[in-house]
Amino acid sequence: MIVTAAAFSPTAGGFLLVLAIILPVAGILLSLVLGGRYAERIALGLMPLGFGVAAVIAFLLWRSGQPLVYILGGFTPPLGIALRADGFSAVMMVTAALVIPAAGLFARANFVTPPGITEARAPLAFWILLQAIWAALNIVFLGGDLFNLYVALELLTFAAVPLVCLDGRPATLAAALRYLLFALFGSVFYLLGAALLYGAFGTLDIVLLAARIRAEPAVWIAAGLMTAGLLAKTALFPLHLWLPPAHANAPAAASAVLSGLVVKASFFLIVRLWFDVLPGLPNAIPGTILAILGSAAILSGSVLALRQERLKLLIAYSTVAQIGYLFLMSPLASGTHPWAAEAWSGGLMQTLSHAFAKAAMFLAAGLIAESLGHDRIAGLGGAGRAMPMTIFALGLGGLSLMGLPPSGGFAAKWLLLRASVEAGQWLWALVMLAGGLLAGGYIYRALAPAFTSASVALKTRPQRSREAIALALALCAVLLGFAPQSFFAFLQIGRPAAMAALP
Repeated sequence: MIVTAAAFSPTAGGFLLVLAIILPVAGILLSLVLGGRYAERIALGLMPLGFGVAAVIAFLLWRSGQPLVYILGGFTPPLGIALRADGFSAVMMVTAALVIPAAGLFARANFVTPPGITEARAPLAFWILLQAIWAALNIVFLGGDLFNLYVALELLTFAAVPLVCLDGRPATLAAALRYLLFALFGSVFYLLGAALLYGAFGTLDIVLLAARIRAEPAVWIAAGLMTAGLLAKTALFPLHLWLPPAHANAPAAASAVLSGLVVKASFFLIVRLWFDVLPGLPNAIPGTILAILGSAAILSGSVLALRQERLKLLIAYSTVAQIGYLFLMSPLASGTHPWAAEAWSGGLMQTLSHAFAKAAMFLAAGLIAESLGHDRIAGLGGAGRAMPMTIFALGLGGLSLMGLPPSGGFAAKWLLLRASVEAGQWLWALVMLAGGLLAGGYIYRALAPAFTSASVALKTRPQRSREAIALALALCAVLLGFAPQSFFAFLQIGRPAAMAALP
């Protein structure tokens, strides 16, 4: 592969990539300086601006059909650092710019500074950590250098872990500690792999590495270390043990962000690693191994979800299962096969639809827990009549998880299913069908008690505005199922195989 000068030429609107990172960072600094109740106002005030920047980046990308590039300080790699936005980056930025404000608006009822108090620990920490997660996610989506991506992963970890234990309960502290240990394990492995690549090729810029990479022992070892580290952060089976207690015990707004976005960041980097940095390596065996692990995650996560007694734990284990679908694209999306584009679009659609569906379900579960005083599935009798909008949002999210039409989950699984059949790799198709049936089972188990005629006494009635937020996210997951063909063409922008196929 030859690196052309165009790869490092700043594009029109490239400064927006910097602005997308600077906005949440400025919010963090202002929140630290002003403190107290200003942190909430700053975070919520900057979020519309952040969404606007993400939307303009996506528009410029769509109009030009080429990735956006910005060279920091004017120093080209390997001396300097490049920021790049392709189709995958742009849709993830827009998704984050929708889910994070939704979680923030939902969290106002739980993390407001009480009247008469200048500053409270939990609210201040929550709003700063939420902005830190947003900044780290944007760096992950835009970073073009493997070491800078490592820094972004660390920032993401140290912002996400405290969100799990903001209430200080022993159970949440234990869950956060386990999360931290797995995340640090992943960071060490990723850094060792990046160091090996730098020692072998003298650069960590993704474009330059892709041109220099060749199949040799150091590259295979580096790829294995980095993939193992990122799998631990993504919670792919069997490295998923930290996820259920962390996501189930965190505050509902935090669970929505952690499950909808944070675990997707490390998956995003796995895609970057294997499809952008290492496209020249024979990846049939690594792709198959990842798909086998993904299949194990789908089946084991679904069975474990069926056995849970608490709603939030059921949703958390379903995250373990749904993450598995992401890795079914691994053996199908590489190369220029006719089915590669379908597999690519299917994997990315699963990333997006799961982000919205899971965020909606965790917010709905949080409302149920607040209104009933518990989230025991056996005790949800009559909840469908008492809080219909909440249960409807939960059901719409479940619709996407099951892969039923018309939803984004259906589009994702249909594309992956078609790709696996066209490639003659039937095993993945069978796993997806089994996973869909199991998902139907655990969603039915969660919803069925809510529609019984049992009477229910609400401790507090859920706020309509918070129910509307959960429902809006669930509708986003469903509306993705109506995405036009041009949306899938957008996802291909910047993809090496797709760009190589251009005339």
